[in-house]
Amino acid sequence: MNKKTFRDGLQQGIYKVIDPFVRLLLKIGFTPNTVTATGFLLNIGVAIIFIMGGEEGNRGDFSYVGWAGALILFAGLFDMLDGQVARLGKMSSSFGALFDSVLDRYSELFLFLGICYYLIAHHYFMSSLIAFIALIGSMMVSYTRARAESLGIECKNGLMQRPERVVLIGVAALACGITAHYIGGNYKLFIKGIPFHVFEPMSIFTIPIAVMAVLTNITAVGRLRDAKKELDKKDKERQKPEQPVKMQRVKAL
Repeated sequence: MNKKTFRDGLQQGIYKVIDPFVRLLLKIGFTPNTVTATGFLLNIGVAIIFIMGGEEGNRGDFSYVGWAGALILFAGLFDMLDGQVARLGKMSSSFGALFDSVLDRYSELFLFLGICYYLIAHHYFMSSLIAFIALIGSMMVSYTRARAESLGIECKNGLMQRPERVVLIGVAALACGITAHYIGGNYKLFIKGIPFHVFEPMSIFTIPIAVMAVLTNITAVGRLRDAKKELDKKDKERQKPEQPVKMQRVKAL
């Protein structure tokens, strides 16, 4: 089973699980745009939690990170719900698709604003730089797809699409908060012969962000390369000289 088939199968399985909740939202009167806006507001809440953690928490207090991770996952649920609400409620629209894409980008920007603020506030300067690089990669993954599709090229390949990014950051933040609660926020692991610690609870959050920084930019460059191949092919076909029509002599009967 290839990656695309696995992804589609997983998506269909998730839809079967959430469909009862989707029908409940439809009965309440939710529209796809309402669901999208709700997810956006929840992501603003995520940013606020991170900023509060930077202002009010101390360096060893990762409870804010954990709560932010839980809210990231909850907000991510609404990313899946809006499309399904549109399909089941027969309310799909071109503006709805645009509205969803725009608010997704805003949501991600607010999310990383909160993350970078938290990291800088607690003097994780290198991690904040890596988080910013992850933000750049995340934006470019989405932009290369949007721009390629505007030119008539399908461009959905690669890792770290939005659902993967949401799950990775949400799970990492939640795991960081839970782990710090049990082993202590100031825990540090040293290995004999190495002059610095090799692990602390924050590593559970920052290492996945570093992985995202690498994979998102690899995906963006890969999409650009694949789009170039398809666009070059289209350009060559368009530039081919028209074949002259051959006149056939018809024998008179």
